[in-house]
Amino acid sequence: MIIRIKLYASLGQHLPSGAVKNEADLDLDEGATPVDAFSRLNVPLEQCHLVLINGLFVPPAERPTRALVAGDHLAAWPPVAGG
Repeated sequence: MIIRIKLYASLGQHLPSGAVKNEADLDLDEGATPVDAFSRLNVPLEQCHLVLINGLFVPPAERPTRALVAGDHLAAWPPVAGG
């Protein structure tokens, strides 16, 4: 199945070649989870602070079990600081 993955800020370095700006299509097995997608791209899980599927927040406890479906948009942001 194909999902769209969007990685922001420092996470963008983990996108596959051919990515446009901060996003790329990713081919995953049926039933794959956000953790599976991040692991496939070698994204450090501890750096995935904010994770959304189709614009809806996915709590950390659900990321290893929440199944993605074809066409989903998975987005992640690292922790940020500022003032």
